[in-house]
Amino acid sequence: MQIVFLGTGGGRINLIKQFRATGGFRINGEINLHVDPGPGALLKSIQYRQDPTKLDAIFVSHAHIDHSNDANLMIEAMTDYALKKKGVLLASKSVIKGCGKFQPVIDKYHLSKVGKVLAMKPGDKFSLKGTQITATKAKHDDESTIGFLLRTEGNVIGYTTDTEYFKELGKIYRGCDYLIISNLKPKLDGIPDHLASEDTIKILKDAKPKKAIITHLGAKFLKLPAEAEAQMIERESGVRTIAARDGMRFGDLEPFHKVYRLDDLEDETNAPIKIQQRDRKEVAGTMGE
Repeated sequence: MQIVFLGTGGGRINLIKQFRATGGFRINGEINLHVDPGPGALLKSIQYRQDPTKLDAIFVSHAHIDHSNDANLMIEAMTDYALKKKGVLLASKSVIKGCGKFQPVIDKYHLSKVGKVLAMKPGDKFSLKGTQITATKAKHDDESTIGFLLRTEGNVIGYTTDTEYFKELGKIYRGCDYLIISNLKPKLDGIPDHLASEDTIKILKDAKPKKAIITHLGAKFLKLPAEAEAQMIERESGVRTIAARDGMRFGDLEPFHKVYRLDDLEDETNAPIKIQQRDRKEVAGTMGE
């Protein structure tokens, strides 16, 4: 099993400036699942060699654009260029049917191409090829927002998505081998609907997962290194905590840091693309290594 982060940014500034990408992440194993395909999900999939035509399922936690913008694109890829009815869409009610102030995200044409469409609410379960996904509760301004617990290959992976803190959160994610937390802010600022580091510490103290990864990081982490924040969270919670970076991979829940650079790619004739040494250094800097 492998987890690949196609975007670790959250909030309005990253959404527009793309200092950190907003493509969500992908889980490969018994099934290939793309989670929260925000802006850039397709491009980052291609950049990091995650073939979107090999997807079995797509999970969209809620209707906000930074989690759902590329959902129709990814459906088109999953359904073999919209030529076959296949794949599974697991999503909140707002994404599929609309909810409150939110219009449906997925258009009727792309919904018609998906083999199975489920508008999930907390507690709903779905199984595919030995992998089970259970929708979990969140508290967000999209009231239908859901996270998940995913059981695959003997591991349990939790994903909080966007939510403000509430007491049951830790209990929901107890028993996780790996807990992915949308930690938008380093400190609480009085604005609800998202988690800050002190919320994450409380969740981890209660949930006690084997490992935690913080992602969906806001613009304030551009000046405050996310790695230092993860170390602080680890000290306070007692749980091994890693700050995800764009392109970071985890195989069998262990970190793998290789990120493909432009000169790893090949053109249509299978000849390596050559770039100048100066450009190679620039690319390496932008890729986080």
